[in-house]
Amino acid sequence: MTDVNAIYPQDRIVIREVGLRDGLQISSGFPSTDGKIEWLQKEYAAGVRHFEAGSYLPHDRFPQFADVQTIVDALNRLDGAHSIALAINRRGQADALVGGAGELTCVLSATEEHNLANARCSRRETLEAIAGTVELRNQSGHKPLINVGISMSFGCSIAGPVEPETVVDLAEQCLERGVDIVGIADTVGYAGPRQVGELCNSMSRLFGDRPYVVHLHDTRGMAIANAAAALDCGARVFDASLAGLGGCPFAPGATGNIVTEDLAFLCRTAGFETGIDLEKLVSAREVLAREMPGEPLQGALSKAGIPKTMIPDNA
Repeated sequence: MTDVNAIYPQDRIVIREVGLRDGLQISSGFPSTDGKIEWLQKEYAAGVRHFEAGSYLPHDRFPQFADVQTIVDALNRLDGAHSIALAINRRGQADALVGGAGELTCVLSATEEHNLANARCSRRETLEAIAGTVELRNQSGHKPLINVGISMSFGCSIAGPVEPETVVDLAEQCLERGVDIVGIADTVGYAGPRQVGELCNSMSRLFGDRPYVVHLHDTRGMAIANAAAALDCGARVFDASLAGLGGCPFAPGATGNIVTEDLAFLCRTAGFETGIDLEKLVSAREVLAREMPGEPLQGALSKAGIPKTMIPDNA
């Protein structure tokens, strides 16, 4: 079985690039396959090692992920790169296992109301399906990590506020079913730093030396402040999207994920090692500007630039 701590080392902050999946789920356009490969190669050259490659979903309904296997293959050829794929049904999970993704992501909602609306089943039923995914993995020759992303962890667009104890209880139930890693998601940008700190403190106590993922959206401009709070409370693995690509179908018109470049800068200024070269990372935006000319690109670091007096990453 894959050792989760080997994939997510404890001596640095791990930033997972999710733009290739979460960033493209509701975008007006998407890069060509060659453009996606150039995108991931540029971020890899900048030091990023964890990438969400796409979703195993029907190609006719989700053409932006029709090349997911090609992207997984491209990542798996890069030394030390870790490929992650969303697989929300049994067919997608079987394809992902055959395809060799290093990590499979399942989704569970923090509230019963949202789980019923999103997955058309109860949280209990989703948890049992997740247990089935773990068993499917255990019977497979390929042994990827199983990750569960808990959406609406800080507040729900249907049910309202969510108590930290609810999320921690769900995370514990995931671990009991054999899941390797759990993510907490501010799906609709509900949270502020206090909420993020409270939940991350609780998650850090539950997980101890094991990693958990923090997935933040910048819906109301709080993503960087929330990331700082998460860092202060022990979080060490973060999802982010180059140029803040993405959004949420439950928050129409909202900006997307926390910006990868800005998060890497936050970690750098806070004294946390990421292994990422900021200048090379910012330059990867050129691919998006060329491949997705109509898509708004977010990010403060790209606008203001890296401070001229900051010691270079490669010094």
